Amino acid sequence: MTSALRAAQDGVPVPPQQVTLAGFWRTWLPSVKTTIRPATWRRYEQLGRVHILPVLGRVRLVKLAPQHVGLLHERMLAEGISPTTVHHAHMLLHRALEDAVRWGALSRNVVGLVHPPRMAETELRTLNPGQVRALCAAAAGDRFEALFVVAVTTGLRQGELLALRWRDVNLDAATLQVTGTLTRDDQGLAVTAPKTARSRRQVVLAPPSVAALIRHRSLQAVERERMGAIWVDHDLVFPNVIGGPMQRDHLIRRHFVPLLRRAGLPTLRFHDLRHTAATLLLGGGVHPKIAAEMLGHTTVAITLNRYSHVTETMQREAAQVMGAIISPAGDPGGKGR
Repeated sequence: MTSALRAAQDGVPVPPQQVTLAGFWRTWLPSVKTTIRPATWRRYEQLGRVHILPVLGRVRLVKLAPQHVGLLHERMLAEGISPTTVHHAHMLLHRALEDAVRWGALSRNVVGLVHPPRMAETELRTLNPGQVRALCAAAAGDRFEALFVVAVTTGLRQGELLALRWRDVNLDAATLQVTGTLTRDDQGLAVTAPKTARSRRQVVLAPPSVAALIRHRSLQAVERERMGAIWVDHDLVFPNVIGGPMQRDHLIRRHFVPLLRRAGLPTLRFHDLRHTAATLLLGGGVHPKIAAEMLGHTTVAITLNRYSHVTETMQREAAQVMGAIISPAGDPGGKGR
């Protein structure tokens, strides 16, 4: 009663006492659907349905306390859920309750009083130059040879590659424009805006990528003619067998995994080709800002932090350069000082 009176005096709406977290969630989740990407919304729905609501759904919204958030962490970790997923659930609950505060359903966000578990640091898996050559050699003749060559030489994301259209490719200038990404919504697969504003970018192609794309365009013309009226022209560079958007899991299962086996390479995620491109760019002396622009990172800091294992080597090389500049001639170690 005291809290309610104080809230009334401060002009703060009195939260409804009987609304549970599950009840609030049924209103909140649809409200954010148009503000986030379809894949993000599906992840929100899954985290809420599978993890958050089974533990906290029956708790009345106004009774949520820090110990409830801690209980959510404990239950998820006890079930073998990764700390990274627990962290994501924590941040999602924080966002939902932040809106509850803004809507006047809560007076404070208790999630902010609890520290989330640290996200597990995943070790980047990359291919060395010899393995990249083996990958490209094994890809020769594959329907998606050009896709794999472009992926490992540019670092484009899988969705960006599958959304690439021929009108975005200029083989004479050896460039391509990243203008969209392939996502799945309620209606199926669709090309949507890139992940961030920086993701919309121009990428200069290496000669092997240009050559692979030229071959790919010729083979696709033959494929289109063979399919005849069945072919649906979406202008996609890497479509399925009838011209429509290629499903990601089909690309992985039918082409990428067999490719790794043929090349004698270890098991990788497709996204590791992006890590490989970034590592080779930085390790080859490409300026981090240029690498960040090619990869579509929002800031150079993201590139430097994510690939610190490469930048440490670059710093050592820089230190040697400075040592050579400052040290007297013939005394690289600086012993003559």
